[in-house]
Amino acid sequence: MSGDGMSLRGQRQGRSLWQKIVDLSLTDVSVLVKGIDADSIEELERVLLEADFGVDASMDLVGELESAARRGKVKTEEELRDLLAGRIRQILEAAAPAESPGVGSPEFGAADAVRPHVILVLGVNGTGKTTTAAKLARRAMDAGLTVVLAATDTFRSGAQEQLRIWADRLGADFVGGQPGGDPAAVAFDATRAAAARGADVLIVDTAGRLHTQANLMEELRKIDRVIGRLVEGAPHERLLVVDSTAGQNVLNQVRDFGEGLPLTGIVLSKYDSTARGGTVVAVSREFGVPVGWLGTGEGDRDLAPFEVGPYLDKLLR
Repeated sequence: MSGDGMSLRGQRQGRSLWQKIVDLSLTDVSVLVKGIDADSIEELERVLLEADFGVDASMDLVGELESAARRGKVKTEEELRDLLAGRIRQILEAAAPAESPGVGSPEFGAADAVRPHVILVLGVNGTGKTTTAAKLARRAMDAGLTVVLAATDTFRSGAQEQLRIWADRLGADFVGGQPGGDPAAVAFDATRAAAARGADVLIVDTAGRLHTQANLMEELRKIDRVIGRLVEGAPHERLLVVDSTAGQNVLNQVRDFGEGLPLTGIVLSKYDSTARGGTVVAVSREFGVPVGWLGTGEGDRDLAPFEVGPYLDKLLR
């Protein structure tokens, strides 16, 4: 493909959801007044699905638009944008809030007296789980908190070393285990060590696994139980790291991990690598699990808290 062709394709892929909707001519007042035709509805569904909104959220938004158009409530481009923004906001705000403020937030220190605050980081291989653990540690340390990083992946070659390097780079304490050792034993040691050292935060990085591997899911539950016996209410956060570019497979991962352990939040890694953005809505609509963080790069500070306002501005600009 020529350079110009690749450039045009990149421009199309980088367009916001709103720009793609405008292409459907749905904002033509005359079309909206007489009712949206079947072809336009089908095209809108396609645009939403391609943007990773998922079937449930896509049908929800299309149904809202059809209903509003029939009642004459949507006659201008601004009204259509407001309708979509309002319904998406409702879906996102209906998702269950996290049980406690995230590390690095202004409310964290005052609202959560239990120490250490334990975060269990979950996910399949290749989603950026270990890097996300390091980014969470960086946010906590930037907020003046002391952190212990624990590596419970005792089987994958280099897994513990990767987190140890991050800990050294950040100046955080590190707890690992013997190769081939029991991951729950590492979690036990790390929790005891964090408590003995008076650490504010313990971040437990788990082994990447397919969500369909029952034995490995049971291993996660064992880690969870061990931590819970040592610290009141722990783990206080169970964060599932998913790849923003993985499309509908994200929903499968949230469903299956959520059946194994109650998730408190989602981290969308590689969010800077996708222009689709609908995964946030799909997860919130289908599971009621809030998206808490967005991975925006490879650096240790490239982790942003998810905020509805800026998200809508980017989606519907």
